[in-house]
Amino acid sequence: MLHGRKRLTTAFAGALLIGAVAFVPTSPAQAEPDIDDVQARVEKLYHEAEQASERHNDARIELEELERELKAVRADQELQDAQMSSVRDQVRDSIVRTYQGQSLSAVGQVVLSDDPSAFLAQMSTLSAYDGLQDQLFETYSTEVKALDIRRQATASQAAELADVEARLAKEKATIDEKVDEAESMLSRLETEAREAVVSRDDSRTEEPAPVSVPASGRAAAAVQYAMAQVGKSYVYGAAGPSSFDCSGLTMMAWRQAGVSLPHSSSAQYSGGTKVSTSSLQPGDLVFYYSPISHVGMYIGNGQIVHAANPSTGVQITGVNTMPLVGAVRPG
Repeated sequence: MLHGRKRLTTAFAGALLIGAVAFVPTSPAQAEPDIDDVQARVEKLYHEAEQASERHNDARIELEELERELKAVRADQELQDAQMSSVRDQVRDSIVRTYQGQSLSAVGQVVLSDDPSAFLAQMSTLSAYDGLQDQLFETYSTEVKALDIRRQATASQAAELADVEARLAKEKATIDEKVDEAESMLSRLETEAREAVVSRDDSRTEEPAPVSVPASGRAAAAVQYAMAQVGKSYVYGAAGPSSFDCSGLTMMAWRQAGVSLPHSSSAQYSGGTKVSTSSLQPGDLVFYYSPISHVGMYIGNGQIVHAANPSTGVQITGVNTMPLVGAVRPG
């Protein structure tokens, strides 16, 4: 589970923009960072963190699938092992019957071997091999080969799973690094920005008020849920109930309508019916950046509701405020 960072309020984000006047340098030697440059850098860091977060979501989906596959492969291997053991017991019985009444010292060394391949190699060297049942020997050989194939498949799946887990850890580290850097930049300006807001009460910015959205059918349930989350915090990897990331919000919104979506913006884009941006309807999902790393829900009137970033949380904004690359109609 990703650990959420403290939420930076919308008022503070607005304060950074409003407080620009407080940072006019008195001389080159005393020049403060330009507020617009700082805000642009912070937004870039948040976007880079979100890109890593969505890659993390993709890897988590892949990991879950690999874990299911590994479980199936291991079960197949266990079944094959049981079948091979059964045939091995039959072979041992056949060897004992063949050597009945003779010295079993050499045979004992063979039948005590539990390694399938070693048992097969030792068995083939018996001087009384011709006395064994040819069909039984062939069956055992086949079972050993089949078990070896399954063991290799299990090892391969386990190695792939380990690679994905390593990728998950790397993306998590990237998220933490980008968010820490962004919040560090913001904290250096926090005091001045708050003072600027206090002295400029008439200039405070507020989140857009939720609008009346004409939606019907299953899309209405999805839109209603998403709209009810406006003002909640943004946390990387979260899917409610108190915090969301972008794909977590759209996933949970459409779940209320009985539609299952993956927790990944790129995977959500790959799964629904593509629609043109000129024919958007409330409930449609709109996707941003290339490669895709952000998703929001269209609510009509040229607006979307989306989990934006840790600074603003879940908010309503214009559909074209980010580089739009496509849209999907779930269900």
